[in-house]
Amino acid sequence: MTTQQDARTDPADAPAGATLGVFGRYLSLWVAFCIVAGVALGHFWPVAFQAVGGLEIARVNLPVAVLIWVMIIPMLIRVDFGALHHVREHWRGIGVTLFINWAVKPFSMALLGWLFIRLAFAEWLPAGEIDSYIAGLIILAAAPCTAMVFVWSSLSHGDPNFTLTQVALNDVIMVFAFAPIVGLLLGLSTIIVPWDTLLLSVAVYIVVPVVAAQAIRRRLLARGGEEALERVLQALHPLSLVALLATLVLLFGFQGEQIIAQPLVIALLAVPILIQVYFNSGLAYLLNRRLGVAHGVAGPSALIGASNFFELAVATAISLFGFDSGAALATVVGVLIEVPVMLSVVRIVNHSRGWYLAGARTGPAA
Repeated sequence: MTTQQDARTDPADAPAGATLGVFGRYLSLWVAFCIVAGVALGHFWPVAFQAVGGLEIARVNLPVAVLIWVMIIPMLIRVDFGALHHVREHWRGIGVTLFINWAVKPFSMALLGWLFIRLAFAEWLPAGEIDSYIAGLIILAAAPCTAMVFVWSSLSHGDPNFTLTQVALNDVIMVFAFAPIVGLLLGLSTIIVPWDTLLLSVAVYIVVPVVAAQAIRRRLLARGGEEALERVLQALHPLSLVALLATLVLLFGFQGEQIIAQPLVIALLAVPILIQVYFNSGLAYLLNRRLGVAHGVAGPSALIGASNFFELAVATAISLFGFDSGAALATVVGVLIEVPVMLSVVRIVNHSRGWYLAGARTGPAA
């Protein structure tokens, strides 16, 4: 049945700007600017960047840890783990998304990395970085997106209860499943897994931010309700964006010489990421249609299944392999293409709504 919300103008077109904001609309341009700035600063002040890179404990870089917390905690404050009771209302859509996020996406990316990076593109890539590039792609795919999916869901007229429930459930699973999946796939790819650093990364970049964010959320709600929560989130949002950009400048400060020497690397790394996004979003969308899931659930299900928690991926890659590693560079390529690619998926979901409804048996439990 068509609702008033469904009849609105396609949000992947004009409304996108209003929902994403200036920064969101031009995220790829901001990332490109950070690439240029980082490369230039790293070239002219290499000693300063080496000093920052040396500030670490147990291979966890302290400046990056602080920046990642500033990025991630505002996103996690928005997540309401109390929404998990809605799981039964959307069990089919949630089941599809969990299947894509945890049983398909990391493994399909490992396969794509092996096919493209180790085989098809190997002669154009630095031989010593092949394993590191594949590791970065695996880390990127193993972390389901937490923040931007709320934007993608809004743009696709998604059911907000489903989106919130799915994000909360993914965050809980990520605490326990991220390290084992990354360790398994790196091991299968014959990449040495520093388990102590991987587990420490999970604690530093997932467990600590989740606990801190939920403590802040409860305190804000107790003091001023939803209005206080939104005011704080609005105030923290610019800090989160600045932290993201600062992390990218640091990263490209270390990657600068390699990028200048081989700019083709960025384009080649983007290929498996692009294929993975369209494959996983398409598979989730088709499975939801086959199961008769409502379009307002199928849309965000496909988008959550395709997008990545790139902030976590970048931090983990830096911790495991270092600032100047191919793994760190591979995760940043995901940041570079995130917005334009996901907006194209939003557009496909919106424009295919009629086709979807023609073949789906929507029901109250979808």
